[in-house]
Amino acid sequence: MNGGVWLVVGVQGSGKTTIADGLANRFDRGVHVRGGQFDRWAIRGWVQHDDIDQVEAARHLQLRYKLSAMAADQYCAAGFVTVVQDNIYGEDVVGWLNMVTSRPRHLVVLRPSTDVVAQRDAHRHARTGKVAYRPGAASIRDLDEKLATTPRLGLWLDNSKLSVDETIEEILRREFEARVHLAS
Repeated sequence: MNGGVWLVVGVQGSGKTTIADGLANRFDRGVHVRGGQFDRWAIRGWVQHDDIDQVEAARHLQLRYKLSAMAADQYCAAGFVTVVQDNIYGEDVVGWLNMVTSRPRHLVVLRPSTDVVAQRDAHRHARTGKVAYRPGAASIRDLDEKLATTPRLGLWLDNSKLSVDETIEEILRREFEARVHLAS
């Protein structure tokens, strides 16, 4: 299998990090790029997606997406299968896929039920003290609604009742369904 680039998206708590890491580990030469790292590298001045200055927030979000797409292409050019994981929704998914020049391109949309996401978030909080969904911020349902605006490309997978290994096996089994062919 020529692995190319895999983009794994979903709401916070859908399993993106764990699945992307496990998927990258299935390849002899696999890389896991965490899209959220690019904004963390900025020491000062980075404007987050939910900032009041929406113009600058959108510009920085697009920069984050561009950097992860460039990193994916560079790793692929060096012979690595690259799995990128990020919170990308709606038409931004198509924009990101169009920035990637490596082929094949794959899209995996993890969409467990919102109840399962809430359970996972509570479990993460109990285990690590971290919580993804804070009062006043976007809720699980809000993000799930944003995810639902994503064009129906690639593999959409309800991983509510699947283990990590079962999810990865299902993704690999349905690799051709995950492939995305876009008109440029």
